[in-house]
Amino acid sequence: MERPEADTIERWAWDYVTADDWETKLAPPPRPDRWEIEPAPRRIALPGRGRGFSVAPHGDRSTGKSELRSAERRARIVHSFLHHELQAAELMAWAVLAFPEAPLALRQGLLRVLADEVRHMGLYRDYLASRSVAPGDLPVRDWFWERVPSCPDIASFLATMGIGFEGGNLDHAARFAARFRAVGDEEGAALEDQVGREEIAHVHFALRWFRTLTTPGGEGGEPRGPADADDFARWRAALPPPLSPMLMQGAQLAREARRRAGLGEGFLDALTAAKDGPPRA
Repeated sequence: MERPEADTIERWAWDYVTADDWETKLAPPPRPDRWEIEPAPRRIALPGRGRGFSVAPHGDRSTGKSELRSAERRARIVHSFLHHELQAAELMAWAVLAFPEAPLALRQGLLRVLADEVRHMGLYRDYLASRSVAPGDLPVRDWFWERVPSCPDIASFLATMGIGFEGGNLDHAARFAARFRAVGDEEGAALEDQVGREEIAHVHFALRWFRTLTTPGGEGGEPRGPADADDFARWRAALPPPLSPMLMQGAQLAREARRRAGLGEGFLDALTAAKDGPPRA
């Protein structure tokens, strides 16, 4: 049965998260312009997942360099990237519903990020289509959904999804672009390069708002200069347990991309130290 056309942004966001078909996820209907007046917070526990989804309890194992020589293996990893983008898009809509008290400009920004994630899904879908793979042909894991909805407030969401997971994607995109290029898959490499470049703005958006909301005196305007070690400490404290900075970075930091997103050397050095763990006695 078809749903009635959404007449508010909140209704549209609800319908997007709860839709259980790939068609809606990849091409949502036009978004209304009207916000609800004084909406109550709404926390959706799980996204819609119909028969076109095969959700697995565990993710695929790590992909080594040699395995990416296989076109089938590259398609599998791109399919997982597509699902990461889907979860990011859904969770932007989730945050609009969960945190209606967030500033309007912030919520509008979440919708812009959502649109980018949907566009990235389309790029991955096209890559897969040329290799006779469709969204839903392979198992996926709702890894982000298992973690992000525990965020207690909008600052925690920005810390977790924006600075954390999307920041980590800057590292992963650079790594897989190099790996795809090394095995001669220039199309896949160029796609990862593009997604990585465009994710920089998402991390910057989340960082800017996180600092505005959490820096002492930051409510009066955006803090100046790159994020430093103090920002790192506030970011780390905002992550819902058991999440930690160790989970939110690749094998090697894409430091230049992260700098362009607004993360300074103090923040990046602290992030690297968190990955290495505490010094041994």
